[in-house]
Amino acid sequence: MIGKFAGGLAGAVLGFACIGASVAQDERPLRESWSADNGNGTYTNPLFYDEFSDPDMIRVGDDYYLTGTTMHSMPGLPVLHSTDLVNWEFLSYAMDRLDLGPAFRLEGDGEEYGQGLWAPTFRHYDGTFYIFSNVNRHKTQIFTATDPCGPWTHSEMDESFHDLSILFDDDGKAYIVWGYQQIRVAELNEDLTNIIPGTEQVVLEAGSGLGEGIHFYKFDGTYFLISAEYRDSMRMPAARAPSPYGPWEVIRAISEHEDFGLMKGRGIATSDIFLTGQEPPFALTPADPASRDRLSLHQGGIVETPEGEWWGFSMYDANSIGRLTALSPVTWKDGWPWFGLPGNLERTPRTWVKPATGPVQSPKAPYARNGDFDGPGLANVWQWNHVPVEEDWSLTERPGYLRLKADAAENLLRARTTLTQRAIGPRSVPTAILDTTGMAEGDRAGLALFNRPYGYIAVERTADGFDIIRVNENEGGVTDRVSVDATRVWLRADADFMSEEAQFSWSVDGETFEEIGEPFFTVYQLYTFQGVRYALFAFNPEGETGGQADFDSFKVHEPAPYGLAPIPFGRSIDLTVTMLDDAPQADILEHAFDVVDVGQGRVRLEREGRALTVAKDGEVSLAKAGRDSQHFQWSETPTGEIVLMSLVTNRFLRVVPETGALLANSPGPDPDGQDGVRFTWVLAKE
Repeated sequence: MIGKFAGGLAGAVLGFACIGASVAQDERPLRESWSADNGNGTYTNPLFYDEFSDPDMIRVGDDYYLTGTTMHSMPGLPVLHSTDLVNWEFLSYAMDRLDLGPAFRLEGDGEEYGQGLWAPTFRHYDGTFYIFSNVNRHKTQIFTATDPCGPWTHSEMDESFHDLSILFDDDGKAYIVWGYQQIRVAELNEDLTNIIPGTEQVVLEAGSGLGEGIHFYKFDGTYFLISAEYRDSMRMPAARAPSPYGPWEVIRAISEHEDFGLMKGRGIATSDIFLTGQEPPFALTPADPASRDRLSLHQGGIVETPEGEWWGFSMYDANSIGRLTALSPVTWKDGWPWFGLPGNLERTPRTWVKPATGPVQSPKAPYARNGDFDGPGLANVWQWNHVPVEEDWSLTERPGYLRLKADAAENLLRARTTLTQRAIGPRSVPTAILDTTGMAEGDRAGLALFNRPYGYIAVERTADGFDIIRVNENEGGVTDRVSVDATRVWLRADADFMSEEAQFSWSVDGETFEEIGEPFFTVYQLYTFQGVRYALFAFNPEGETGGQADFDSFKVHEPAPYGLAPIPFGRSIDLTVTMLDDAPQADILEHAFDVVDVGQGRVRLEREGRALTVAKDGEVSLAKAGRDSQHFQWSETPTGEIVLMSLVTNRFLRVVPETGALLANSPGPDPDGQDGVRFTWVLAKE
């Protein structure tokens, strides 16, 4: 039974979601928001389905702590805590406001889009937590605390160190490594503000194989550098040495090619990837299933558990949702920490067994996205776009509402009081309730998909009343306008980050929603250097200081909070491989299989007392049921097809397109879907 790959991201998602809709739930718990924890002893990447880029992780005793890049969003540098590496809780932001000049406040012509705090290094030494972070055009910032919950103290180094990492050595010395391709090492002074004169050395020249985003470690007397690099592929090179100054031995990659089968999405066709000096319209390029190694795991590090397990963390590009964080089992071989499992090094299973870290932690997400703005402060998921104007927002002037005052701004990018949170995938539907009573003529207030180009749905007050407007930056501004006779309006965006399309709609009763305009296309770009963000805003584009907008609530619905379909345990299914129609069939797939639950999200595929069985060389046959060689880890691709990884080879079932043979020898699904690794299923006719 040879099927056809959907060819587009949307088709794959919608088709498979419908197939699985009639099947009973497996043992995974019900939940409203994405959690990597499947509730059955396994986890599924990403750890968070919202952007968490440039991650750095440390272990202190039995506890793990994580931070990452926040760019121009404030507060910044979130500190998360976990005891099992899968479920994380929010503790604090290391930085409340970073105001290093007018550009951080969107004053004049200045702005810090794609700048701000990025590539942090997280460390703990002698009872103190440290976060060091780059700020373009400024010095490296330091944040310290004795409690990860805060308070955090802010200071500066004397210089700027690109993509630095810090190592506190066993003898009490502190070393810093930094640079792009040309890698430098130096010893830091006692107060960690600068390097000790005479200790700086170039330890690796450009062209040696390392890139940037380096993580500096020492294990059993050997020093390691783990880096991110993109030349012919996005990958994670590594280096090791007997001392901080070398000599350094470099290996091309400890992780490469792993994108979980996700194809490169829409982009912007411009030679200036940062869009500096560029104005819309931007020419958008379509998704490219033929593109390889552009979204692969990169920039990360490793951590050892008290039980002696090793785990890797890294980020990967997931198109317009942004850069996500993945967790990888680590296999030591020949003295190198490879991401992946024996027999399939450099590749990370999307679904795998949770780390053995002691007590079982309940599945949870670090942030609560929904809120009614009735607390004393904003929920921890919210971040301002640049430093906000404090007198222009309030939770107390009208209790139970978020009040945003409409300052003059030519467009959304220049609006100085815009509240954002990271969008969540694979699909999400944010809805905001807006009371427009206090808006002045010319004011706009609403809900945005904040990105470049941005799109939003808003209420605009005119001389005649109120209009619902749809704005697309790439189409010159307002594209659609509808008059509305109400002062309480629901504004919604149905965003699918697999198809990278979003549909805006509105309502006056919260029940019946009217679509406005065509779907809005989302892309990833390096101007904001972030994925799409939901944003609540109010501004006046006519150059006047306006009135105020009152937001009553904000809620996010996630139609697929833990995958697109449950595992059909106990059911009989027909498996279909998705690839070219003219490929030969795999005879062994011509009849239905019974799906037997063997625990931890693993299955045995049986037929008349026999089961699919894998030999050590990857050959697949039907044999008498009951052996471990017949167990497969069931997992979904981001677009909804299933992949089946043999526990014998740690490689995936594959129908060879040229011959129709069924083998368990694939390292993982290719983005174009033509490699015979993806399967869909339907319930067999009884």
